[in-house]
Amino acid sequence: MTRYLIPLFLAVSLSACGFHLRNTLTLPEDTPAVKVDSAVRYSELVKLLNRGLRASGASIVEDDVPAAAGKESFARLQIRSERWGDLPIAIDGSGRAQEYSLRYAVIFSFTHPDGSVLVPEQVIEISRDYVSQPTDVTGTATEREILADELRREMSASILRRIDSVIRARTQEKPADDGNGAG
Repeated sequence: MTRYLIPLFLAVSLSACGFHLRNTLTLPEDTPAVKVDSAVRYSELVKLLNRGLRASGASIVEDDVPAAAGKESFARLQIRSERWGDLPIAIDGSGRAQEYSLRYAVIFSFTHPDGSVLVPEQVIEISRDYVSQPTDVTGTATEREILADELRREMSASILRRIDSVIRARTQEKPADDGNGAG
């Protein structure tokens, strides 16, 4: 009997506290095609963002497609900057770093084809700590690369969530603005 009551209790308590799973990013039907631009030519972040946008139903504009007659027919997700940094946070008795904080910061903006700003330029910074043994350089480099891949995936998800939250807020505002015809 208690085997069934415990999961039921946990489910009720989670729903009572307001917990819910994140919705997936779904762009409105009228969303134009999106082009992801980056200052870094072959950025892994751009690949992840393109994959995430495709999964949300967006059409992706490839790099080699020019704008039509000086006017863009696509929305633009501009990755203005990607920065990495290692900050030592613990040292041993010999003064060698034992633990680092890996930091990843991205500056981005999202604009409509008409040039209006949907998501203004903003910064997202993510960091993770890792242990670095001075005697095991190979293991540290491998661990750092795995951590960097994880941070790129998290960054892509964070950017897409920001875009999603702005789009959801705008779609919820539209019925209120079109309301009673006052004005």
